[in-house]
Amino acid sequence: MDEEIVTIERRLREWKKEDKAVTAIIEIPGVGLLTATAAVAMIGDPKAFRSGREFAAWVGIVPKQTGSGGKVNLHGISKRGDTYLRTLLIHGARAVLTRAKEPGPWVEQMKKRRPPNVVVTALANKMARTIWAVLAHDRSYEKGYVSMKPV
Repeated sequence: MDEEIVTIERRLREWKKEDKAVTAIIEIPGVGLLTATAAVAMIGDPKAFRSGREFAAWVGIVPKQTGSGGKVNLHGISKRGDTYLRTLLIHGARAVLTRAKEPGPWVEQMKKRRPPNVVVTALANKMARTIWAVLAHDRSYEKGYVSMKPV
């Protein structure tokens, strides 16, 4: 079994060298080799999703919403979608929160306001949206990138 694991890991590393999409998203904090290869394999064509939110909903990492009369209530994540990719994103987000020297101001603000597992899920959601953006717009990951929408 150990030999099979070594063989699979070697094949994944070779795939990383050959595939520019895997190389691009592996730069995102919390996205490792397994997450990157799984995301590229599962997503197929990123243009199939209209937005990062739609991709995150497909993975099953967005809050369930209920409400009426204009008031929207947010509940836990839906847990529909791809269990394997969602699990990898959650574990990657947890690793960023526990190991990163500078997780960023957004994460620090979230930590002050929300419980730890909510912060982990929110960061995993953000990672999924970032993966979609990098793949859909065919660009490399930039840490401080801010999207400028046309007015």
